[in-house]
Amino acid sequence: MTNSRPILIDSHAHLDAKAFESDRRQVVERAWDAGLGAVITVGVGETLAELEGAVALADEYERVFCTVGVHPHDARGIQPEWFGRIEGLARHPKVVGIGETGLDYHYMHSPKGVQRDAFERFLRMGREVGLPVVIHTREADEDTISVLREAREEGGAPLSGVVHCFSGDYPLAKRVLDLGLHISFTGVITFPKAEPLREVLKKIPIEKVLLETDCPYLSPVPFRGKRNEPARVVHVAETVAETLGRPIDEIARTTSENVVRLFRLPGGLLETASP
Repeated sequence: MTNSRPILIDSHAHLDAKAFESDRRQVVERAWDAGLGAVITVGVGETLAELEGAVALADEYERVFCTVGVHPHDARGIQPEWFGRIEGLARHPKVVGIGETGLDYHYMHSPKGVQRDAFERFLRMGREVGLPVVIHTREADEDTISVLREAREEGGAPLSGVVHCFSGDYPLAKRVLDLGLHISFTGVITFPKAEPLREVLKKIPIEKVLLETDCPYLSPVPFRGKRNEPARVVHVAETVAETLGRPIDEIARTTSENVVRLFRLPGGLLETASP
């Protein structure tokens, strides 16, 4: 059955989070009911078992895919053998990216040097296995750009990936784009005080924009403060369409095509949004 609603993809969710333990299947079904073509659940890897669980979750649902990596908060817990194990998981057919990885200097749960080493190694892994990297940066923009530039200068395959949950200014966005990366927006863009972010959006080529929920976090208006879920990426898309003065169908189609192209998802996902 073909669905006439615009087909969207939530490019960054955490479906394996404990917040979804009681009703995960219903959450996934609501995503399909809302017209989503696919969801990418992003591994953060506090333990290897959690990453294996993310892969198993993707295996359970035809249109759920996953990435594998270690969040910078947890970089201090990485054991030497983890990188080989994670690279092995990355070769699973439902794994479409590496990460999330990056730098986070807000809470400093892991030392800067440890975060940077993990980030560099995951960027290298992405190139070696031919997958894009999901990048997290918070209060670490200069160092993040420095690591990315160094990775590009190493040579080999071009950098491929996305800076997720973007909340920076246009100069940062331009540096990200100049590195050949994509930029992803969450429900933050719907917040009343996010006008500066919406101004940044207006300056970015729509062909480089992805949409995400980062659920269970960052629920968009009018659900702010409540548990987020993939179905609510529709509200992110509506705000993007309104901000750019473009039809929602165009925004949905273009951003979803961007996800399919970046993560090499099956193109048929955009042909139907039926369960």
